[in-house]
Formats: sequence, C-alpha cells, structure tokens
Amino acid sequence: MDPGFSVDEIAPIAILMDELRSEDVQLRLNAIHRVSTIALALGPDRARDELIPFLQDSIDDEDEVLLALAEELGRNFEEYIGGPEYAHLLLGPLENLSAVEETLVRDKAAESITKVAAVMSQPQIEQYYIPLLQRLSKGEWFTSRTSACALYAAVYDRVSPPIQDELRRGYAQLGSDDTPMVRRAASRWLGSLIKKFAKQHVLSDGLSIYRKLQSDDQDSVRLLTVEDLIAIVQALSPPEIKEQLLKQIRQTVSDKSWRVRYMVGQHFNELAEAVGQELVREELVGHYVQLLKDNEAEVRSAAATQIPGFSKLLEKEIILARIVPCVRDLCQDNSQHVRAALANQISGLAPLLGRDATIEHLLPLFLHLLKDEFPEVRLNIISKLEQVNTVIGIDLLSESLLPAIIELAEDKSWRVRQAIIEYIPLLATQLGKSFFDEQLGNLCMSWLGDNVFSIREAATVNLKKLTEVFGVEWAKVQIVPKVVGMGQHPNYLLRMTTVQAISTIAPSLTLDIVSGDILDTLLQLAQDPIPNIRFNVAKSLEVLALTFGTTAEATLMQMSVTLLRRHYRKPMLWRPELELEIMVCLIEDAFIAVRFSVGTAFLPSCTFGLRVCMVRTIYQSLRISL
Repeated sequence: MDPGFSVDEIAPIAILMDELRSEDVQLRLNAIHRVSTIALALGPDRARDELIPFLQDSIDDEDEVLLALAEELGRNFEEYIGGPEYAHLLLGPLENLSAVEETLVRDKAAESITKVAAVMSQPQIEQYYIPLLQRLSKGEWFTSRTSACALYAAVYDRVSPPIQDELRRGYAQLGSDDTPMVRRAASRWLGSLIKKFAKQHVLSDGLSIYRKLQSDDQDSVRLLTVEDLIAIVQALSPPEIKEQLLKQIRQTVSDKSWRVRYMVGQHFNELAEAVGQELVREELVGHYVQLLKDNEAEVRSAAATQIPGFSKLLEKEIILARIVPCVRDLCQDNSQHVRAALANQISGLAPLLGRDATIEHLLPLFLHLLKDEFPEVRLNIISKLEQVNTVIGIDLLSESLLPAIIELAEDKSWRVRQAIIEYIPLLATQLGKSFFDEQLGNLCMSWLGDNVFSIREAATVNLKKLTEVFGVEWAKVQIVPKVVGMGQHPNYLLRMTTVQAISTIAPSLTLDIVSGDILDTLLQLAQDPIPNIRFNVAKSLEVLALTFGTTAEATLMQMSVTLLRRHYRKPMLWRPELELEIMVCLIEDAFIAVRFSVGTAFLPSCTFGLRVCMVRTIYQSLRISL
C-alpha cells in the first residue's frame, strides 16, 4: 500500500476497480453509473491522476457498459476533475470509445466529445481536439473514421483559418473514403458542417464534397444528401442555386432509388422554401407533381404530407391547375396508406382555395374519403374538418357532411366513432340547440350504450362538454332524465355508465339538479347487486362531496336526510345521529372498496365526534372482512 494514502482514501478507486473487473455485467454497469460519485470522493487531483487513466485503460467487452461510460463522461464530468481547463483529459477515454464496433457506443461517444469541446478554449481545441480528430480521420479501422465525421462541425468555427483549411481537406477525404459506412457518415454530417462554412467555402469546397456524395453508387449514401442539399441551398442566392445546383436537384428528384425520392418527398417543403419563388414556379412544381404520381406508394405518401405547405408557395390558379388534379387521383389511390396521408392533409388546401373553390373541388373529395373502407382514412379526415368549417361555414358543412358523420357514428371501428364523438362539441357550438337536438341528440345518448368502454367514457365527457356549450337548463331537460333513466336498465353496463356519467357531468350542474333525481338514482344504485356498481357509486358520492362541499354543511346534510327519507319511505326529521346512520348504511356493504371510498367521500363533511365513529366503523368492518 502507498504510504502516502490512507485506507479511506484508496477505497473508492479500489472498489471501482474491483467492480469493473467483476464477471457480473450488472455490477459493472452500476459501477459506471456511480463513476461521478467516485470522482467526487477522490477529489479533482486524484480523479485526474488515477480515475481517468484507469477508465482509459480499461475497455469493457460489454456494449451496455461502454454506452453508459460514454454517456457519463459527457454529463459535465469536467467539473469533477478540476473544471474546463482539464476537460481535454476526457478526450482520451472517449477516443477509445469512438473506435469500438457498436454503433450506439460510437454515436454516444461522439456526442460526448462535442459536449466536452463546448467547454474547451480555442488553445485547448487546437492542442488536443484537432490531433484527436486527425487520428480518428486516419484510423485504420472504419469505425474511427465514421466517428470522426460527427466531430468536425463542433469546432470548425472555433479554430484559426489555416486549421479550417485542414478540416475542409480532411472532410473531403472522408467523403471519398473507400468504405460505404464512412461515406454514409460523411453525408449525414455534411449539412451541419456546411452551415459553419463561409459562402466562398460553400462554393469551393462544400459543393464538391456534396456532388461527390450525391453521385455515390450507394443509395444509402445518396438519400442522406437530401438534407445536405437543403443546407447548401439555404447558404446560396437563387441565381447561384440555379447555376450550381439545378442539375443536382433534378437528379435527386428523379433518382433511380425510391428511398432517395422518398427522402425528397419528406423534405420537399424545406427545399421549396429555400430555393425561392422563381425556381418553385419554373422547376419544383413539375418535380412535385412527378413525386405525387410516383410508382412507389411510399413516395406518394411522403409527397402527400407536403401538399398544404408546398401549396402555400403557389398561386391559387396553379394549385387548381396542377395540384388539385393530383389530389383527386390520390383519393382513388390503390394504397390505403397514401389515402390516409392525403386525408390528413387535404383540409389544409381549403384556406388557400377559398369558399367557392373548396365547395366545387374539395367537398366531393371530403365526402369520398369519409366513406373510405380504411378506418384511418376516415379518422384523419374527421379530425381536420375544423379547417374546412372556417372556410365554407357550418351550414353547408352540416348539410353536406352531416349524413356521412351520422353514418360514421355507427362505424365498425371504435376509433372512428371516438373521433366523431370528439368532434361533436365543436359541431354543437355551430349548429345551435334546436338543430342539435333534432339531428344529433339521440345519437349522443346512444353512445352511452356502446360495447366499447372507451366510447362510453368519451360519451360521458361529451355530455359534460355539451352542458358547458348549451347550459345547465338544457342539460336538465335533455341529458339528466335520459341518464337517470338508464339507471333502471337490466344491463349492468348501462347502470355502470349511469354512475360514471353522473360523476363526469355533476361538476357542471347545479346543486338543485344534483339534489333532485341524481341523488335518488345514486341511492338506488348503492343497493345494486353488482359490487363494481356500488363501488362506483361511492366514488361518485366522493365527487359530489368534493364539488358541493363548499356549500353550507346543513344543506349537504339535508340532502343526505332527504336521500335517506326517500330510501326508507317514511317521514324523518334531521338529527345529528342520522349523519352517522346514513354513512353506516353505505359502509356496511359487502365490498371492501366501497366502504373505503364512501368513508373518503363523507368524512370531511362530518363533525369531529362523528368522524371518530366513522373511522371506528370502517376499522371494525375492515377487520371483520380481513
């Protein structure tokens, strides 16, 4: 043992070393997660002198451990070794991790290296980071060269111009590497590096690297150059784009690989916004139509997601002449995924076309998609009808689409029915009470008896929203009697829905309505033979107690006396003992959860002495049950 250190001083690093050498992977992983704590215990000096060299020399064979180490070293670990002036010491272990075979470990190590670089000074970067970057870029194994591609952009604008020249030359070599994986990484990170280039270097160096990668024989490399193209276009003026990149744009859009065309379709709006209005009209409209008519369904789906965004860059006449015919064809597409993508975006054209053109060209397409056999298509078109409503008005929308909406209310897909339910409050706001009661009132109540619980639950929430839209008096006439009537239904699911509906809509009602038929119904259901219904009655009573508990205690208790009087069908005057009697009647239920929930609901409203009795009753009842 070194006489300069005590046992307590040596213990942390010794424990770490022992655990990292353990055969148990989980033990090694736990040790790595505690490495910052160990560094704190060692202190900055010993962490630099002992811990960092140990981590650099000990490369685990388990990828999970290596991934954890790469992540830990990127979490402000320089604070444990003396601050940013010593941050370069972390580059050693991270350099080793950047060359391992597992991609996740390399990516995390590269990410941590860029985080460390962010706290390093320019002298540190030029003295320590640049040599590391050069070693990785010239590494014998492709893994190190792949990691190097991610490290250029982080420091390019923080070094001197001569070093910047070296970095551009080094990246150009990676872009011409013999290994496809390295070229793929170069293509992936080129866009972020080009954003750091001065304009003259974009034209002199960035374009040459991009053109080399864009013409690569591997489509996995070419597809990543789409984002590089956008980065270059954003750095150039429209005349420079037309002169330097028009050929590459045409080649990319017409690439022989559908994967490349798919990437173009996904990023087409970004490209269009960057090239300028003139090139959009002259070139990109034709290319976009080409993508909408592509042979591959995946490409057509990707292009369909860009319809509203790209159309914003066009005049109304061009949209009607070039885009709408393609949209009409996509409505009849053989692929359900293409139709679903279109249904999710087509409503975005309505504000661009205006009322008359929407009615003439888009409304028939909406109706067609609403009747599509694929549920997702119907769901997507329903969820975006609000945009159409703002353009053509609710009158025409309800006249045209209401029959289809009513038909979809009984759709075999419960997700479609749920989407219709969520759209009803908006529709109710626009339709008004009388029209709603006539056309949709019975439909809303029928959802309470749906076979799917999510639909019944959504239906109760829908009733609450409708109450907020039309008012309490409307709910008293149109909702409460029908909900209360379901409490007598022989099907226990409908009786359960009654209780849940009461719990949901009660906060939106007044005390007078609740103390009327609703409490009476809850009392009857409290004697239901189904334990789950009694349990939910107790939960509903808790909601009522919390909602109306701010009223006078005598009022709440009088509600309970009225409830008890109706239950026993005999006159009864208010006495304090009745408060306990009411609760005991509900507590002495055979279902243990009901006892607990009712106690929770009514205990806050009791006097102190009765709360003591209540707790004693619950305790005795629980003890008997258990």
